[in-house]
Amino acid sequence: MPYEYRRMTNAEREAVLKQREAKGYPLYAPPHPFKVKTCYLLTAANYEHQGIIKPEARLTEFQKLVFERFAEFEVEVAAWVFLHNHYHLLAFVPHFPRLSILFNRLHGVTSRQWNLEDEKVGRKVWYKYTDRMIRDERHYFATINYIHYNPVKHGYTKRADEWPWSSFHWYFEHSGRDWLVEIWKRYPIKSYGDKWDI
Repeated sequence: MPYEYRRMTNAEREAVLKQREAKGYPLYAPPHPFKVKTCYLLTAANYEHQGIIKPEARLTEFQKLVFERFAEFEVEVAAWVFLHNHYHLLAFVPHFPRLSILFNRLHGVTSRQWNLEDEKVGRKVWYKYTDRMIRDERHYFATINYIHYNPVKHGYTKRADEWPWSSFHWYFEHSGRDWLVEIWKRYPIKSYGDKWDI
């Protein structure tokens, strides 16, 4: 919403804010309407889509840190992809209210560290995270496919197996190529993410 909001007229902005208020959503932040113990697609992006999660060493370090922090909060990550300006996780979240604490701490630590490393103290590194509750089995496996295809979608690689910061390799090793091909055919991504992914 933040980027669309900037292009709206004052009347359009007022109408959107009234709709959000009527639904009980925060006025200027992504809503988190579902707070149950289940799986979610969790997404976070660098502010203004800047490519801050690079070079490669930073991506590797950040991926490791995410796994450590999520494990501390008992969040089980089932699929993942880390790109230069955003990341997606398919995760089982047992304590939804603690999710905001987790993201605040993770993003706070990395903002400070990366701004010091890049000599850009005060730069805004992260925008707020979003969550999408997984509805059913089809949605779950389509989400895995979507996550694995993300580096291709955004032009980082031509094939999913060429991007190292993804769960594609874990699934290839533990479930095999045939399984990956089968879920790709059975649960196509179609237009998954077209309206909201950067």
